This record gives sequence, structure tokens and C-alpha cells, in this order.
Amino acid sequence: MTALTEAEVGGAEAELRRPRIKPEHRAYRTVDGNVRIGSVIYGIGAEITDPDGWIWTLTQLMDGTRSGPRIAADVAGAHPAVDAGTVGAAIDELRQAGFVEDAAAPLPPGLAERDRLRHTRGVALLRWMDLSPRASPWQAQLRLRQARALVLGVGGTGGAAAQILTAAGVGRLHVVDPDTVELSNLNRQLLYGEADIGHPKADAAVAALRALNSDVAVTGERREIRGQDALAELVAEGAAYDVLVLGADRPPEIRRWANRVCLAAGLPWVEGGYRGPLVTAGVHVPGSGPCWECQREGESARRDLRLAPGQDEAAASPRMPWNPASAVTATLSGTLVAHAALAILTGVPPMRPGFRYGINLMSLGDPVLQIHPRRPTCPACGLPPGVRT
Repeated sequence: MTALTEAEVGGAEAELRRPRIKPEHRAYRTVDGNVRIGSVIYGIGAEITDPDGWIWTLTQLMDGTRSGPRIAADVAGAHPAVDAGTVGAAIDELRQAGFVEDAAAPLPPGLAERDRLRHTRGVALLRWMDLSPRASPWQAQLRLRQARALVLGVGGTGGAAAQILTAAGVGRLHVVDPDTVELSNLNRQLLYGEADIGHPKADAAVAALRALNSDVAVTGERREIRGQDALAELVAEGAAYDVLVLGADRPPEIRRWANRVCLAAGLPWVEGGYRGPLVTAGVHVPGSGPCWECQREGESARRDLRLAPGQDEAAASPRMPWNPASAVTATLSGTLVAHAALAILTGVPPMRPGFRYGINLMSLGDPVLQIHPRRPTCPACGLPPGVRT
């Protein structure tokens, strides 16, 4: 995903003043004497053999009240067979695995006490999912504060995504939509209320988002995108967007246009939507994995609809004048899209691009995940001859 600079990582190689096992990764002992750390039940932890018991002592001393050398000396004192150098190496190994933070780390420059009050719980979640060796858990939040996002289409999916990005603290957010709010929107587009009926969605969205978080610079415009060149012009106007969030579903070619424009601009983008009970989001990073068109062709081949002569694909996935939807499906799709956008912007959690994921409300136990290889013959991102996919 988007690479963070050394400054954004926050000097991960700097000396930890008071090493602490992240609260979300608190260690515990198993019945056979091993030490588990890092939320094993969530698939992001580790189990360490500890026949002499010093690993357990180490994890208990790493509570944020002691310096690294003091911890090493105390562990070596309690376990004479272990020297301080070995303990120090273990602290560093736990840190590199993402289980340790500096309890003495101040807020990075660019964030204030107001941010601490507002975003503490969100930062705790980022810290939980982040397995990179950052000196401060607030570096991901700082990256959000510095980010610029373009949201094209603020209906059900885009509106929900814009709300989440604003609540999360993205620094600048620009929303674009050509429509006005209608009564028929309000069963699923929770960004709006009855008082907004008849007003441009872009204007109503800006007002609602600014009311949600005045620390975010929210702008918007009423604008219809009618071609690939128009979309390229919109993206270029921002000059420094970090991600495009595509919530628009028309014209039908809009995703293809976004794919071509973002490939040319090197701009990561996410898109999503809902069709009946199926809610999905796609994650796309130019130069990293298959593009949207690769995914689309791969999925078309996988589905193998076995259509009879005279039938087209619309028979298997009917297109109606309006898309059946509720606040549940619209908000879920926006949430998945926002999660992907936040992962692109912060690197938390690490997310492999070039895939779709989602939820089938008819079969909640059956995860929706579509991964297809990059296609050498893709007209958008086709690889040169001889290059491996």
C-alpha cells in the first residue's frame, strides 16, 4: 500500500524509553508453560516456548514503568542463567514483531491534546492491528491528519464512507456529487435528513461532515463526471490526493474510467457497492497486484454462468431502474470501502491490493473474497512480455 516515510514511522529504530507490551497484546501463559502474546485468537499473535520461565518474567516487567536496560537487568537478576544482552535482544525481537510500544512516547508534532481526547479509542484499534515497529501508536493517526481523500459520489456507499473518514480524522476531504437529495434516498443514505430534501447532495454532505468533525477540512462541489477525461481533470485538480473513494455507480463505465485514470496518476483507489444481499468493496493500488479490469475479467471467467444461446449476463444478475437497497446494505458497503481507504492511508492493517471482499447477507458464514491474478493481456495494466504475474 502507500509507503510511509521514515518521519511518518516516527523513528521506529529510536531507543524505547519505557517499553510496554501493547495492552491489546497482553501476554498469558498456557497450560504447557508457553507464553502467548499478541491476540492469538485474532490470528495476529505468537506462542513462545518458555522452559525456563524468563520470557514470562520479561513480559510482566514490560508494563511501561521501566527502561529497557532496567528490564534486562531485572530479568537477568531473577534468572541468572540469562544475561542482559539476551533479554535486550528479546525485547527488540518483540518490538520488531509489533507487540511493543514506548509508553513514554509523546504525541507526534502535528497532533494536539484535542486529538488525544477525540481519537484515543481509534488509535487503540490501529495499535491492535498494527504489527510494524513504530515508536508511537499515534503515527498512523498523524498519517490520517496529513492525508487528502477524494470521494466521488456521496449516496449510500460514498456517504457512509465519507462519514467514517471524517470521524476517523482524515485531514482533507473533497466530496463530489451531481444529485439533489430526494425522499427516496433516505431509507439508505444516512448522511442526509428530511430537511435536506431538494438540496444538492454535495452541499448537504459538506454541512453534515463539517458538523461531525470541525478539525477536518471538508469541501465539495456539485459536478457530474461524463467521461474519462473529466474524471482525470477532477483528480488532477487535487494535485496531491492520497486516495480516491468511488461511491458513484453511474455512468456504467465509471469504474473503468477510474481504473484507467488512477493507473495513469499512480493514485490508489477503492470502490464498493451492493447488489441485493451481496455487499462488496474493491482495493486497487497501481503497480501493486491486478487492476480493476484484471479482477473483473477474472471474476467473469470464474462465475461460468453457462448462459443459453440468446441469454446475456444481465439475466443472471438483473439490472433494474433502481438498485434494491436498505440502510444496512448501503452502510455496510460504505464501511468496507472506508476500512480499505483507511488501510491504504495508514498501512494498518496491512492489506494486499487487487482484490474484492465483502459480505453475503444470505450466507453470513461464507466470506466473500475474490482474488484473481494480474492478466498480461489486460488492456489497462498489461505486463510487458516475459514479466511474471
